[in-house]
Amino acid sequence: MGDRISYIQTVRLICCEQEDDGVKQKQTGSMGNKWLELIREYGVLTFSTALVVIGVYFFKFPNNFSFGGVTGYAVVLGKVMPFTPSDITFVFNIALLVVGFLFLGRSFGIKTVYVSILMSVGLAVLEKVCPLNAPLTDEPLLELLFAIFLPGLGSAILFNVGASSGGTDIIAMILKKYTAADIGTSLFLVDLLVVIASFFLFDIRTGLFSFCGLMAKSLVIDSVIESINLCKYFNVVCDEPEPICDYIINELHRSATICRAEGAFTKEDKAVIMTVMSRTQAVLLRNYIKKVEPSAFMLISNTSEIIGKGFHSV
Repeated sequence: MGDRISYIQTVRLICCEQEDDGVKQKQTGSMGNKWLELIREYGVLTFSTALVVIGVYFFKFPNNFSFGGVTGYAVVLGKVMPFTPSDITFVFNIALLVVGFLFLGRSFGIKTVYVSILMSVGLAVLEKVCPLNAPLTDEPLLELLFAIFLPGLGSAILFNVGASSGGTDIIAMILKKYTAADIGTSLFLVDLLVVIASFFLFDIRTGLFSFCGLMAKSLVIDSVIESINLCKYFNVVCDEPEPICDYIINELHRSATICRAEGAFTKEDKAVIMTVMSRTQAVLLRNYIKKVEPSAFMLISNTSEIIGKGFHSV
């Protein structure tokens, strides 16, 4: 009897150890996934910031393009102060970070702090490693395109992952928290003042280029964000929704909503499947529906703002 009790206790002990090992493995796997996600996330932040830094240092600063943001102010102030635009950007960003912490506290965001410091350091390093005394080319329009596109692309990716490059974005966050001002209009007017100053401090050509850059900057950012988030919205009117929904769930790992409907002409019962897919998944779903139910009626439209599980949260 004693041996039997000892055996049962031993088995229970082994089972408990196995359960503990399983829990530890799950915890280890979870920690590993968190680290991988953190590395991936900050890799994206670093890459996006590098795009902004390259666009600003190699194309914006040498041409004195003064459209918006801290770097726009740095270009203008660099003309009347004994400091380089990179130094002024560094001082402005650090000062705005301090202001952000004072007024916004924890809601300020560690990602914005990381990007803002990385951008300031990146500009300072490039100034030491690769000093520029003149534009890279003699084509100002070409350089304006890169001065708009590279920072715009980088900023759009940052906004998409919940970060920003700091600078005047911090001012926008403070205005949003403490005032009822129209933030977009306020920031545009502040940026417009810098552009107007460039007409007097540099020349008319530089001022006109800066004005064009100001007009195009927001359009580039909006377009890139929309392109990154672009998905396909399906409305599928069919007779047999089960095979299609099984494919959506089991093969594409998405979900769908089924609504019951009635054909206006035939008066027959119909099903309407509503779902959202990435562009790659949309091609697969469209081809599958054509194969299993050729008579199905599909409405496929573009959408770039999707809030819910599996997509963006509010």
